Amino acid sequence: MSDAFDGEILDLVVPGSLSDIRIDRVLSMLTGLSRSETSAILANGGVMLDDKVILKSSVNVGEGQHLVAILPPPATGIVEPDPSVHVDVVLDDPDFAVVNKAPGQVVHPGAGQRTGTLVAGLLALYPQMQELSAEGLCDPLRPGIVHRLDKGTSGVLVVAKTPEGFLNLSVQLAERLMERTYLGMVEGHVAEERGVVDAPIGRSTRTPTMMAVRADGRPARTGYEVLSRIDKPHAMTLLRLQLDTGRTHQIRVHMATIGHPVVNDPRYGHRRDRRLPEDRFFLHSTTLAFAHPRTDEWIVTNVPLPEDLRSLVPPGLEL
Repeated sequence: MSDAFDGEILDLVVPGSLSDIRIDRVLSMLTGLSRSETSAILANGGVMLDDKVILKSSVNVGEGQHLVAILPPPATGIVEPDPSVHVDVVLDDPDFAVVNKAPGQVVHPGAGQRTGTLVAGLLALYPQMQELSAEGLCDPLRPGIVHRLDKGTSGVLVVAKTPEGFLNLSVQLAERLMERTYLGMVEGHVAEERGVVDAPIGRSTRTPTMMAVRADGRPARTGYEVLSRIDKPHAMTLLRLQLDTGRTHQIRVHMATIGHPVVNDPRYGHRRDRRLPEDRFFLHSTTLAFAHPRTDEWIVTNVPLPEDLRSLVPPGLEL
C-alpha cells in the first residue's frame, strides 16, 4: 500500500447498507471527501479491500469485506479570505453576523474540502474574525465559528466577530440558551402529532465517520411537531424540529432511530427523491434566536425554506 498519504486510517468491515456501491462513492460517503479526492487516493494505492490494493474507482464493495484507506492529513494553517465565496448575510452586528448557509456549502476547511468554504467568504467580509484565532479563542481553521451546519443542511447560523461576541455566544450555546428551529421532511408518516427524542449520541463503533445512539454517548434531545403528512410521491412527514442540544448529526441520527430518516439522507437513510441533489437532504435551519452579547436584547432571525426544498412541500401549506 502506498505511503503517499500520511493522514488517519479508515479501517472497517463493509456493512450491508454499503454493499454493491462503487468504492469511490463509499469512501466519499464515509469521509466527506469529494469524489475527485477519493479517486486520487485510489490512484495512489491508498485503498485496500481484503488486503488487495484497489486502484479503480469503479470497483464495487461487498458486505463483510475489510476496507482500509489511508486518508489525506487534515488541513492545517489558517484560512485565506476568498471574496468569490458568496455569503448571504441576514443580520450584521459589530459583534456577530447571522448568515443563511446555502445547501452544499461547507462551513470550514476539513478533510473533505479545503477551499471555497463559508469561513473563507466570511473572512473576506470580516477580516477581524481572523484575530479570534490569533488570540487563541478558537481553531485557526474555524475563526468565529460558534456552531455549524452539515454540508447538506441549509439555513441560519451565527458567527462571532469579536472576542466578546465569541465568548458570550459560545456560553449561550453550551448552556442551551439559544433557540434553534429546523424544518425537516422525514420518510414515512410520523404517528404522533408531537414528541421528543431523548437519546444520547456518540461515535458509531461500526462506522467511525458516523454517529449513533449509544448508552455512553453525550446527552441529546430533539423535539418535533408534525406540520403535514404527505402521500405522494411517497409517504413523508414535514416536521418542525427543536434542538435542545447540538450533537453532530443530531436530528439525522434521532429521526433515523425512530424509523423516520430525513428524506434523501444518504448516510442515515437512503436516497429516494431524485429531485434533490446527491448531497442534499431535506433539513433547513429556519429560525435562530439568542440574547445580544452586550445588550441582552432577544434577537430572532428567520429564513424561509429554499426553493429546492419548497418544491417537495404541498402547494399552499403555510410554514
